[in-house]
Amino acid sequence: MKSQEDNYRRGLELLRTIHGGHAGEALVAAQRDVCPDFATMSIEWALGGVMGRPGLDLKTRQLVVVAACATLGHAMPQLRAHVEGALAVGATRDEVVETILQTLFYAGGANVANALHIAQEAFTASPAE
Repeated sequence: MKSQEDNYRRGLELLRTIHGGHAGEALVAAQRDVCPDFATMSIEWALGGVMGRPGLDLKTRQLVVVAACATLGHAMPQLRAHVEGALAVGATRDEVVETILQTLFYAGGANVANALHIAQEAFTASPAE
């Protein structure tokens, strides 16, 4: 079993790989300002513990999180961060759009429309593709 320190180190590495210089890194930085422990937990548990697990590649994991954020409908800053992250680890714009569209019957039309709008903003800001 990995130690907390190992998970934190792996989480920081993944933060840079997926979110380096993008919205996800800014979200973690904002957490540090209000609750440093939550930022640490996010890096250690969400990134180092879950995102760093074997079994799925990073692109697939990012697309799953994009789908989850779109379905929630209220996690727009996180959606933007994970769209940028998906592009950073090799997802195409078409894959991101199809992932969001796939959630239509679970998320509802308004959530999908809003998610597509956020994705378009991320595409415009991203040099990927």
